[in-house]
Amino acid sequence: MPHDPKPIERLSFLFTKEPCWKIEPLAGELGYSVPSVRRFLAEVGYWSSFSHNGAWYTLRSIPRFGEDGLWFHKDIGFSRAGSLTKTLVELASRSSAGMTTEQLGTKLRCRCHSVLVQLCRQGRLQRHKIGSSHIYLAMDPHIAAVQRQSAESLSQPQLPAEIAVLILVDFIRNPDSSSEQLAQAMHRNRGITLDAAQIEALFDQYGLKKTTRTGAPEP
Repeated sequence: MPHDPKPIERLSFLFTKEPCWKIEPLAGELGYSVPSVRRFLAEVGYWSSFSHNGAWYTLRSIPRFGEDGLWFHKDIGFSRAGSLTKTLVELASRSSAGMTTEQLGTKLRCRCHSVLVQLCRQGRLQRHKIGSSHIYLAMDPHIAAVQRQSAESLSQPQLPAEIAVLILVDFIRNPDSSSEQLAQAMHRNRGITLDAAQIEALFDQYGLKKTTRTGAPEP
């Protein structure tokens, strides 16, 4: 026999007044036990917050998630991935260049260093040091390799605009030259000392197809 629909209707109405509720106040407003309210929420469909230890609830229909899968009401965060641990794994794994603790904390508006350390110990994320910072990467070795390469390119200091123009001019004149050969030519012809990694980072910045350091075109 179907249950009385009134508590479900009242539950939905309460969420039109406040989009987020903790379970105990919600049960008090409805006049039902916490287990009963959990059943009502399950029937309607709900999200629990990744912040505040998952203590806040909203209805499935309420959040308007952004491209990063996050939605906030005041300081309460909800994620399409679910819990904080799942959200951290999702964000770090999906990032093109991995993410630092600071970047993840800023995005999620909460401290997450200890959780990230735990995720690495559990084998759900990798950690890689670049300069003075650690970045968190996907466990998939192929994805992590691409993330590491991108992060290392981004960590290279950007060249002054006038030097970048000279490199690009030389590259246009000698498109088959490797990054290493271009660096040698800059030193020989212009007295500017660069390494191949700086030139490769410049090519990445402008989306240019590079050649390998031996001078053979990349496939």
